Amino acid sequence: QVQLVESGGGLVQAGDSLRLSCAASGTIFGINAMGWYRQAPGKQRELVATIISGGSTDYADSVNGRFTISRDNAKNTVYLQMNSLKPEDTAVYYCNFKLRNSKNYWGKGTLVTVSS
Repeated sequence: QVQLVESGGGLVQAGDSLRLSCAASGTIFGINAMGWYRQAPGKQRELVATIISGGSTDYADSVNGRFTISRDNAKNTVYLQMNSLKPEDTAVYYCNFKLRNSKNYWGKGTLVTVSS
């Protein structure tokens, strides 16, 4: 059974940085895309960043230029480097793996809290 486990969340001040990691436990093949989503209190889950198998990345406008997504294919791990954090970045961050067979895996989330 494949599980995604996020780590790296925490409480920081505005302007600080955090690095989130998400690793897959168990054997997983055919990953097409890895991504990070977030859900703030009272809001819908939104896409933060994605990286596809070829290495192309895409970012939400709100984080573009501040966040960087990267992946280690050998370790089935995806990272999210978050710089210049703002209070509005406060949310639970979820990682997602989309496979070529259309199967989707989600992590349980890691909380990021940014104080002003």
